[in-house]
Amino acid sequence: MKLYRIPIVLGLLFPLLISSCDDLLDPKAETKLTEEFANISYSNTLSRSVGLYSYLPDGLSYLDGAMMASASDEAEFTLETASIHNFNVGSWNANSNPDESAWERNFEGIYATNLFLKESDDVDLDYLKYDPAKQQDYQNRLNNIHRWKYEARFLRAYYYFELVKRYGGVPIITEPLSLESDLSAYSRDSLAACIRFIVNECDSAAAVLQAPDRMTDVANNLGRASKGAALGLKCRALLYAASDLFNKPDEWAPGYEHKELISMQDGKSQQQRWEEAAAACNDFITSLGNKYPMDEYRLIRNYQNSEIIFDRRYGSTNTYEKTNYPVGYDLGESGNTPSQNLVDAYEMIDGTPFDWNNPEHRANPYANRDPRLAMSILTNNVEFKDRTVEAWTGGRDGKGVIHASRTGYYLYKFIDPNLDLLQNRTSVHHWVIMRYAEILLSYAEAMNEAYGPTGNVGYRLNAVRALNQVRNRVGIEMPAVPSTLTQEELRERIRNERRVELAFEDHRFWDVRRWMIAPETLGAPLRGVEITKISDEEFEYKPVEIEKRTFEPKMYLYPIPQADLNTTGWPQNPLW
Repeated sequence: MKLYRIPIVLGLLFPLLISSCDDLLDPKAETKLTEEFANISYSNTLSRSVGLYSYLPDGLSYLDGAMMASASDEAEFTLETASIHNFNVGSWNANSNPDESAWERNFEGIYATNLFLKESDDVDLDYLKYDPAKQQDYQNRLNNIHRWKYEARFLRAYYYFELVKRYGGVPIITEPLSLESDLSAYSRDSLAACIRFIVNECDSAAAVLQAPDRMTDVANNLGRASKGAALGLKCRALLYAASDLFNKPDEWAPGYEHKELISMQDGKSQQQRWEEAAAACNDFITSLGNKYPMDEYRLIRNYQNSEIIFDRRYGSTNTYEKTNYPVGYDLGESGNTPSQNLVDAYEMIDGTPFDWNNPEHRANPYANRDPRLAMSILTNNVEFKDRTVEAWTGGRDGKGVIHASRTGYYLYKFIDPNLDLLQNRTSVHHWVIMRYAEILLSYAEAMNEAYGPTGNVGYRLNAVRALNQVRNRVGIEMPAVPSTLTQEELRERIRNERRVELAFEDHRFWDVRRWMIAPETLGAPLRGVEITKISDEEFEYKPVEIEKRTFEPKMYLYPIPQADLNTTGWPQNPLW
């Protein structure tokens, strides 16, 4: 390793680099004493345990204000110079990746958890242990440290999954590295080994962590990893492991020499992997389903929503509103604007597809639609704040206004509509990483792939019933999907349900990859709507293409950053 060029993966070593700079200023013995004190301090260990969560993704403004939805067919980011557009036009590679910080951030999180796990046993509690009056405090602190260690193991598994879904197999490192570590001594582990490591860590964490009641245990545990988060990550990892992308490498990377890095090679069939994913989701539903009730659909901007399993909390801010309010509202910048591709996916209220060729649909395209459309997207002429949205050409939020939405739509999901940005009003935000609807939809998908629409192998729910549990809850009440559908028909219904239910929650970008339908989705033109005002209550709507987009098979996985390949000699991902 040359000191003038530290590869991105050596963000793992950043804390050590800081301490070595400190050595230049302070006597070595004094620095050592400071480190020892930090390691034995209970309060410092608590702070460090909280700091492990800081590497979680900032999904509300992931890439300079843009959400990953704008790198999929869900949305378009208004700022044309934003780096996220490089995904859509295919202008990215091993030297320049809009999401390249994910490599560094997740490895930094892994380093931090490894260091925490190594040093958390050094906490000095003797002042409590030998005081008869402090035995309960002593036991409580022991229990807390024990729990924090399993939270750390969950977080490390989560950071590994974030790497695996982007890169395939990566090096599994469970000890903190030092400046003397030779990264060329490490190799990329197989995809199967990485999935196995993630699943095993989730099982270990779930055996210790509890499933707190978000409504009554808010003060102590809101935002912390729980048993539900650990089992939920296990469900997600096994779902990806069973999906086509990681099982059919010859269909997108023929001739690649290192297929163990990009496909599951563990002696099991894809059918068996679907069965494992279904079983994991069933375990979650039967053991924890009552902890995350979906009795009523609530906008997920409410961080106390009972179905949220795991999320990242923010302080009080209005940055998200400034970025995403419609351009005609005070300080609004348009930001992540939903696409017609997504809007068309929302069914009619009777459960039939929306169809532009239907004159009634075309004349009033937002009437009698799935309620989640209005809960997620601001459409033309809908009430928002103190007026209606004027997305028509010439309107205050429409084409002709600088930085207006190119798609004709604005984002509503996650938005606090009650903020006065001119007065710099703020509110608390959070990014939903995992919620119960995802578990049910993952279960429906895995059950359908493994056993068909109505097979249940003794489980409480089959694929159709799980899907309908999402659709039928209070506040949505969409018609039930019939049990007479074929496996292929139900597959399409499940995929569409994920699309509308989990819109803007950073699933679509990855779902179309693992389903291997990215060429016809991410590679298809992005569409919007052209709106002409006829009168105050009458408008003419015309779907239009707003942007051609590109997807090549190599884009199913990210390229390993070239700087790290130069240092380690690791094999690059296929086709890059």
